Amino acid sequence: MASTATFTLKSKELGGQLNNQQYANGMGYQGENQSPQLYWEHAPAGTQGFAVTIYDLDAPTGSGFWHWVVFNIPANVHELVSGAGDPDKQLLPQGAIQSNTDLGIPGYAGAAPNEGPAHRYLITVYALSNQLELDHHTTPAFVGFNLHFATLAKASLIVYGQKH
Repeated sequence: MASTATFTLKSKELGGQLNNQQYANGMGYQGENQSPQLYWEHAPAGTQGFAVTIYDLDAPTGSGFWHWVVFNIPANVHELVSGAGDPDKQLLPQGAIQSNTDLGIPGYAGAAPNEGPAHRYLITVYALSNQLELDHHTTPAFVGFNLHFATLAKASLIVYGQKH
């Protein structure tokens, strides 16, 4: 019986904890507000592109918090470099779109967990059957709705962040 490798998301920067680079520079934090380096392997056949999201499962909002939403990453791209979430640096691959975070602006929004137990940050890459016909003003929830119908496979990491 032949086995197929599993679609997998990895990072050369992240272990189980966020680093100072991924924390906000504000809201009581002096982080670098830099999106993490991410790469993925073994996308399923038929993948036409990718999307990446970072979501705080434990934000005290009643609905979590979207820190990064990127879609229409070309199918031949398998890595996002550190800092790609800064729209001014233009480090995303051609055609990729960063839409609004829960701050209401596109790009990466650094982690700023409140006092208390560690927050869980769910980082997900989606292998997509088609490009999404959305723009950078799209809300995270509506991107998620569209991802639901275009996802062939997804792979995730959970990292933790806590106010010290």
